[in-house]
Amino acid sequence: MRGKYLLGILVILGALAYMIFGGLGQNLVYFLTPSEYLQAQDKYQNRPVRLGGLVKPGTVQYDKDRLELRFVLTDGVAEVPVLHKGTPPGMFKEGQGVVVEGRFREGVFQGGNLLVKHSETYQPPKEGWTPEEVRKLIEEAK
Repeated sequence: MRGKYLLGILVILGALAYMIFGGLGQNLVYFLTPSEYLQAQDKYQNRPVRLGGLVKPGTVQYDKDRLELRFVLTDGVAEVPVLHKGTPPGMFKEGQGVVVEGRFREGVFQGGNLLVKHSETYQPPKEGWTPEEVRKLIEEAK
């Protein structure tokens, strides 16, 4: 009887360990930098990936009628042109750190989801602040 319980516990522990550690590696999502992409372009062509870097200043073009955002993403070494369909997040700006989910097609990264890095500092409005003080706080956060 004791052997059956021990075997059952070992099977349960083994199954839990597999679910935790085996599934963890498959579900982690990393992003590539432009340099990593350019080193292995064929590997990532037409595959869904995340591309991360900084929005190069002076490259942002947004067509409000077609909802197309074009910019260049850089890691300081390499640059990749990006085409994002949709409205950019409110915190999107030049020099901002972003991660774009999408695919490389014909030398352009075509993104469907755009994630913007935001400030780590949060300061809630204090009680009694005027609307002008709150507006100033919001502008400083951008």
